Amino acid sequence: MNQYAYVALEPSGKRRTGIVEAPSQEVAIERIAEQGRYVVEISEQSSTAAAGPALKRGKVGRGDLAVFTRRLADLADAGLPLDRVLQVVAEQSESQHLTEVAEAALTDVRGGLPVSEALAKFPKLFPEVFTQTLRAGEASGQFAEVAGRLADFQEKEVARRSQISSALVYPGVLSFTAVGVVIFLVTFVVPRLSPVFKDLGADLPVTTQILLGTSDFFSHNALLIVGGIVGLTILYRGWVSTPAGGLARDKFFLNAPLVGTVVSKATVSRFARVLSTLVFGGVPILEALRLSGMASGNRCFAEAALRVEDDVRDGRAIADSMRDAGSFPPVLTHMVAIGEETGALPKMLNRVSDSLDFEVDQNLGRLTALVEPIIVLAMGGFVGFVVLSVLLPIYQAQSAVK
Repeated sequence: MNQYAYVALEPSGKRRTGIVEAPSQEVAIERIAEQGRYVVEISEQSSTAAAGPALKRGKVGRGDLAVFTRRLADLADAGLPLDRVLQVVAEQSESQHLTEVAEAALTDVRGGLPVSEALAKFPKLFPEVFTQTLRAGEASGQFAEVAGRLADFQEKEVARRSQISSALVYPGVLSFTAVGVVIFLVTFVVPRLSPVFKDLGADLPVTTQILLGTSDFFSHNALLIVGGIVGLTILYRGWVSTPAGGLARDKFFLNAPLVGTVVSKATVSRFARVLSTLVFGGVPILEALRLSGMASGNRCFAEAALRVEDDVRDGRAIADSMRDAGSFPPVLTHMVAIGEETGALPKMLNRVSDSLDFEVDQNLGRLTALVEPIIVLAMGGFVGFVVLSVLLPIYQAQSAVK
């Protein structure tokens, strides 16, 4: 996706500027036209220009962004003018980078730009789903409510990532310890025992031969192994950066044993919550479906969302289109159908997301509890194999002496 800066005219004749993400300039013009605007000027932005001045000095954490959005919503809900809101947020921010961004946006807002378009100049911080939602909130007069929804979404994402990180700490420590023990035994302990085994002069057990062969291979090919790991990592990253590679990776994780269920439910939950936020904010449903697919973090869902968008554009119901797309679970399609019938689509989508979040929490706890004993058993099994391989030839030598 490329980024295009544009100048467009509203139906009222008012000039608007902004940034849109699209694969080509023609698609960018079409997306701007779908918003009822006529493009006067459009040009592709370089990566340096798109990063914005504040991004040159470092990164901003997701937690800082969530706090930024929450303060934006709370101050706007208190009745402060939006320029005053940005000024207070800039003064209160604990992140120097966000302070600089807020000050730059404040200058643009006082120059006549809406907040959404001022923040859109920093797409690495505020993606299209964020700025489009704020833009819809500004147009509908629900800026504070929409910003609050965005803050809720960001806070839930931060909490989920924190929960996953906490759940992986103990298994990670166990895995690191297990790998360290294996490397130490294979590269330091076993090579020092090899001369002893050779002095015994008897035929070594199969397990001992396997252990000595493995140790010899690792000792003489350490640089080759490290280089191979680095090379495979580079190749993997290059492959997943391609559309086909990224799609294959996302499909694998959705269908992987044990973790596939958790990944699938978490992805659907994120998709539903983003779609709820966008629809509540007043973003057109076609644009909301596209942005929700992009924000899901999974290319399978992004492609499915585009197919649903095409069907809805042709006049089909959202729920029917989702059902035919195949990537969306029945719980989502049924709730979307109810939401369409009752006119409470954002509410139904939020309920689906809350329900799936609860299931993800439960499944994640079970998965963590299952991984820990597996790692312990694997490490114990390898250590037992090493001990057996060391003791067997000594026992055989003693038997031969007797």
